[in-house]
Amino acid sequence: KSDGTVWASGGNTDGQLGDGTTTNRTTPAQVTGLSNVVALSAGHYHSFALKSDGTVWAWGFNGYGQLGDGTTLNRSTPGQVSGLSNVVAFGVGYSPTLALKNDGTVWAWGQNYYGQLGDGTMTERHTPGQIIGLSNVVALSAGTGYSLALKSDGTVWAWGSNGNGVLGDGTMTDRHTPVHVS
Repeated sequence: KSDGTVWASGGNTDGQLGDGTTTNRTTPAQVTGLSNVVALSAGHYHSFALKSDGTVWAWGFNGYGQLGDGTTLNRSTPGQVSGLSNVVAFGVGYSPTLALKNDGTVWAWGQNYYGQLGDGTMTERHTPGQIIGLSNVVALSAGTGYSLALKSDGTVWAWGSNGNGVLGDGTMTDRHTPVHVS
């Protein structure tokens, strides 16, 4: 809402409505404890909010650490994503979760089965880690098992699952670090 509060309705099996319960809602209920919110995104049974102070808050399903709080415990109320500040945008997919900081760096956390965290590994992360070698990013997006970034020079970079050639690098090979889209 224009006052910076967040309201949610629908399925709530994992606390993704953020109202402190796991009760489904057919009418909107206010998300507990959030104010000054400037952006929202919903993932796969989890939700995220960006506050005007540049912090990111998350709640709902956390089976792969995608809430970024250092655990794999579901949350029915918002909790701050650990170690992130100066965030200007984020991308939420099934997994991973990405954050773009005001210095043009990208941070990622959550499931990493296909290398979608871009850190050169397939290791799941429960807190944000910087994607090394990716700078001057102005926009990003997270999909199901892959991620995309637009740099200020107009180039697009992709990493993670490359089924059906979705990364656009001319192959169908999964990429564990960002590659330039041809």
